[in-house]
Amino acid sequence: MSRRLTLAAAQLGPIQRAEGREVAVGRMVRLMETAHRRGAEVVVYPELALTTFFPRWYEEDLAAADYWFESAMPSDATAPLFAAARKFGIGFHLGFAERTPEGRRFNTAIYVHPSGEVVLKYRKVHLPGHAEYAPDRRVQHLEKRYFEVGDLGFPVVRAPVGGTEVNIGMLICNDRRWPEAWRVLGLQQVELVMLGYNTPSLNMENRGFEAHHLRVFHSHLSVQAGCYQNACFAAAVAKAGTEDGHELFGHSIIVNPQGEIMAQATSWHDELIVADCDLAMCALGRSTIFNFSAHRRPEAYERITAQVGSVVPPVWSPCGSGRDS
Repeated sequence: MSRRLTLAAAQLGPIQRAEGREVAVGRMVRLMETAHRRGAEVVVYPELALTTFFPRWYEEDLAAADYWFESAMPSDATAPLFAAARKFGIGFHLGFAERTPEGRRFNTAIYVHPSGEVVLKYRKVHLPGHAEYAPDRRVQHLEKRYFEVGDLGFPVVRAPVGGTEVNIGMLICNDRRWPEAWRVLGLQQVELVMLGYNTPSLNMENRGFEAHHLRVFHSHLSVQAGCYQNACFAAAVAKAGTEDGHELFGHSIIVNPQGEIMAQATSWHDELIVADCDLAMCALGRSTIFNFSAHRRPEAYERITAQVGSVVPPVWSPCGSGRDS
């Protein structure tokens, strides 16, 4: 039986700080309408899709940043998106800032069934940036201040997506650059990875020049390698354009299990890209080069989970260096 999925990636143009959630949700609903007309069965939206990328700004009192967080899902502001999903029979992935009833804060993504039920939740693990105000930076990147490290691991679930059952998992932004994250998903036979990002066109660390085209290349390289090495599809979906004076590079893509880009956004605005995904393509890599049960050697990988920072290797010296002359 053929297992096919029509997948849509809904890139968003910039969301300005002064704009309310109703503006972003209205744009997302229009993109979902377009996805319906083009036959899509699932739509993937970016990271922190409801607001501007607020970790650019420092708040000494964390409570002052609570405006940016969602304490319920669906909320009053996101209800139109859930209603549109029911109307069109489309599942969707949504990235947002989550504040739990206990007051914990996470950079979160969910996959929502067309019925409105949350099928899967993921909380970002690899938080970039810093926790305190950094006066030497042109732009702050305070994810470590506003979010805790995700506590849900990298879950995969088999769930209905359109007319077929699909093994789905999620990553968020910086997670895509860490092969360990992809491999944990791959070890659960993930078939579709949904991930959103908000990535600036410039590296703001001021530690050397990184060309714009290399920023895009490194993003795509990470996703393409993750898909190839774990035999899965992915939708990597961005915000793009100049947001509150800061440029986000966009270039959203859909990638197949052989690491090929199937579709790519070409604007810096709201844009929908669609690809027809044959899930049978996941079988080739999983049963040959990346047949984990046949070829993985976890006994040799202890350093990956036992060590955090890198260490200096031992220094080689000639065998006779310690002898008397």
